[in-house]
Amino acid sequence: MDAHDKDVVWLYGKVRTPPFSSAARMEAGFLLRQLQRGVRLGMPQSRPMPTIDKRCHELRIIDQNVSWRIMYAIEPDAIIILEVFAKKTGRTPRQIIELCKKRLREYDNASG
Repeated sequence: MDAHDKDVVWLYGKVRTPPFSSAARMEAGFLLRQLQRGVRLGMPQSRPMPTIDKRCHELRIIDQNVSWRIMYAIEPDAIIILEVFAKKTGRTPRQIIELCKKRLREYDNASG
């Protein structure tokens, strides 16, 4: 890790094999490393999630038969992981959105 890289702060979730395939885990690691280095990812790898917060995005990782999502927020000094889940419908479940909002609020309160 370079001295200028952002930290990755895991509030919730893990990227492990299983349930991720090795290829999906490696893709997740590569994309997270890009974020640490300050690279702004766009579609199809990442999508903004303003319904959670203007700082929030979702990493989109297509695995064998599963679409994984890693919800994250970009801070000046860190990438905050809010949730990791298998997406099964076209819309992000309301429960996931509310959990991410809550976790980000708690993070902001604890670090503020």
